[in-house]
Amino acid sequence: MSELKKLREEIDVIDQQILGLLNKRAEVALEVGKTKQNKSLKIHSPERERAILKRLKKLNPGPFPDETLRLVYEEIISASLALQQPLKVAYLGPSATFTHLAARRKFGTSSEYLPESTIKEVFESVLREHVQYGVIPIENSTEGVINYTLDMFIDFDLKIAFEVMLPISHYLLSKTGLKKNIKKIYSHPQPRAQCRAWLDRNYPHVPILEELSTAAAARRAARDPSAAAVASELAASVYNLKVVEKGIEDNKANYTRFLVIAKESPGKTGKDKTSIMLSLKDKPGALYLMLRPFARHKINLTKIESRPSRRKAWEYLFFVDMSGHVEDRAVSKAIKDVKKECLFLKVLGSYPSAE
Repeated sequence: MSELKKLREEIDVIDQQILGLLNKRAEVALEVGKTKQNKSLKIHSPERERAILKRLKKLNPGPFPDETLRLVYEEIISASLALQQPLKVAYLGPSATFTHLAARRKFGTSSEYLPESTIKEVFESVLREHVQYGVIPIENSTEGVINYTLDMFIDFDLKIAFEVMLPISHYLLSKTGLKKNIKKIYSHPQPRAQCRAWLDRNYPHVPILEELSTAAAARRAARDPSAAAVASELAASVYNLKVVEKGIEDNKANYTRFLVIAKESPGKTGKDKTSIMLSLKDKPGALYLMLRPFARHKINLTKIESRPSRRKAWEYLFFVDMSGHVEDRAVSKAIKDVKKECLFLKVLGSYPSAE
């Protein structure tokens, strides 16, 4: 016991040193903020943030895990930014949705989060500069692309600044936590589809009622002891619900990709992705002619998605993701060559690839 006491005292001393260094770092961060304001520079620098995390990972000798180190420093950076100027982030609400989780995952708990009712309202909030960033879902690994998000890029002149890949785990929540009390289940259509087999197997005769979000489903279940909701773990704490079953998604490798939108994209990081939107001329071999420049310039395409243009019958828009930054010579040349074969081409942004 004396040895344990000695080790704990050693930890207390180290914690005191860490606390002192954190406050010293915060003081320097405040000076950085003042300097930026005097020179009319942006407070948030994504390039600097990524460089800090990359450097620390390289310097880390262990045994402290790299992933945990990254999470700790993301919170430290978030708190430092909040001291300089609170970062405002709009997201598809309400609170406790997976989009809210993705936003917190990217910008930490010290940022100010503003829920919006629709994806369009998130775009409008960024465009009108009510916030610096907006977070929206774009695709799920099980259910595919969210077309309405793609449509918004046609109507708004905003850029993709980041992407966030969030592992999605669904929970069955209820007020009592008892399976026998469940007479109906509330769910958003996307989670319902992702948990279809589990729900059919465990609650084959229980009606599943559609809600606008996982948070709305949780809110309904919180008011009705005979109801359950398919929602996130965060929703359980926000709406004071108990876990009936966790991890009910059919595919355990279930991820949703979120985009962070802003007035402009960040600079190169060395591990980037570029997204474009285009419409092709209606002629034989049009798709081949669009793809050929990417092959010629050795550009790796990571996604191609087609969508009706809404302007003319049977006219389609293509959304293309590729490896690299628009400032890269090969990427720039490929896009320039592709543009010659298009009726319309818009670069949606170049941004850091998600970890």
